[in-house]
Amino acid sequence: MSSFMSGQSAVTDASPAADLNALATLIKTWGRELGFQQVGITDVDLADDEARLNRWLEAGYHGEMGFMAKHGTKRTRPAELEPGTLRVISVRLDYLPPEVETTKVLGQPARAYVSRYATGRDYHKLMRKRLQSLAKRIEAKVGPIGYRAFVDSAPVMERALARKAGLGWFGKNAMLLNPKAGSLFFLGELYTDLPLPVDEPFVAEHCGSCSSCRSACPTGAIVEDKVVDARACISYLTIELHDAIPEHYREAMGNRVFGCDDCQLVCPFTRFTRVSDEPDFAPRHDLDRASLLSLFAWGEEEFLERTAGSPIRRIGYERWLRNLAVGLGNAPWSQAVEAALLVRLAYPSDLVREHVRWALDRQRLRREQRIVTG
Repeated sequence: MSSFMSGQSAVTDASPAADLNALATLIKTWGRELGFQQVGITDVDLADDEARLNRWLEAGYHGEMGFMAKHGTKRTRPAELEPGTLRVISVRLDYLPPEVETTKVLGQPARAYVSRYATGRDYHKLMRKRLQSLAKRIEAKVGPIGYRAFVDSAPVMERALARKAGLGWFGKNAMLLNPKAGSLFFLGELYTDLPLPVDEPFVAEHCGSCSSCRSACPTGAIVEDKVVDARACISYLTIELHDAIPEHYREAMGNRVFGCDDCQLVCPFTRFTRVSDEPDFAPRHDLDRASLLSLFAWGEEEFLERTAGSPIRRIGYERWLRNLAVGLGNAPWSQAVEAALLVRLAYPSDLVREHVRWALDRQRLRREQRIVTG
């Protein structure tokens, strides 16, 4: 809910520059005290990013994500989304929990790979609560202000604003990269009418000739530097796509059943990622290492119970089974896998049954090859 006021903030353009500079320093201190790893401040001029977004949309790279175009220029012009916005306070929160298994699971095709941001609790409420706390601290210092907190919850150019606020640069996979943290972090924003001094944008790019992310993408979704065709991205296919997953992408999906981290995991800057001590980000229900079969055996009630408060809940049970069926189709043959798929042939969803049939065909072919080769 918007907290913008009808009048001006207690801090105005007429406030002494020294006061505003001191306030900006305090905001960054408070942000770190609230658990954010980095805080930056930027203005609302996103003209270059608006042009880049329009080219991406015109190319159709957004696929079924109609929300990317739905709000027009509200996404790229913060003051249109929230009138009165003068500055954006951008924050970064690292999310990789300690001892979580990553690339090891990708090399074990009988286990399910869930994008590491989604193995614990949903981050939206946690970050939004902290942003609200940050706003309250500001108000306690200067009086009522206009503000609104966002965490991937509205048409906001999160990465563009973070880059302008000095939090990182755009990697060749279009992710925001930080030289001391890689890209395994969440972003959040506080739109405000405070005329704060802004930080220097992150202009330098440190990718150089490295193209590890492009080479590692299983489906070739990174079509140009900083340009991703979402229609080919496994994160899109497993999360945003509501219909059948195109067959020509299924084998490349491997055991990835919710999202994909490949382009981030191979990035040289990921070695600087610091693990998070946030309890909410610790893996739940062994989602960082569970077998495909164990997850495929969940009933709908169990799915709803175990994904309560999880980002996974948003895809629903039907698409969860769809994704797992693809994973099982890519798994090594076993009687248990084939039997589990046969049971799901009776599931009352054309979408699920179609993917189960595809997986069964793959499993039967492997069984026949085993017989032939002895």
